[in-house]
Amino acid sequence: MKKLKNENALVKKAIADGMRYGEERGVVEFEPTDSAAEKIEYIYRLLVHDKIIQPLPELDISQRSMRHRLAIWASKSK
Repeated sequence: MKKLKNENALVKKAIADGMRYGEERGVVEFEPTDSAAEKIEYIYRLLVHDKIIQPLPELDISQRSMRHRLAIWASKSK
């Protein structure tokens, strides 16, 4: 897995976009006390469930790989 140039900024964008997507869809309400790791995992699973992003193989799922997949998604979104 090759790290993207501005992966940290893209992860922040992905979290913001994913939170907005989930709340507009009405499936989640994020709390200010939710950690970034919890948000990343929930957003990743929501986007996989809605078939917006391709799922990782079960053995490869980790916080790092989910962050990377969301960063790629954020880089392709508007």
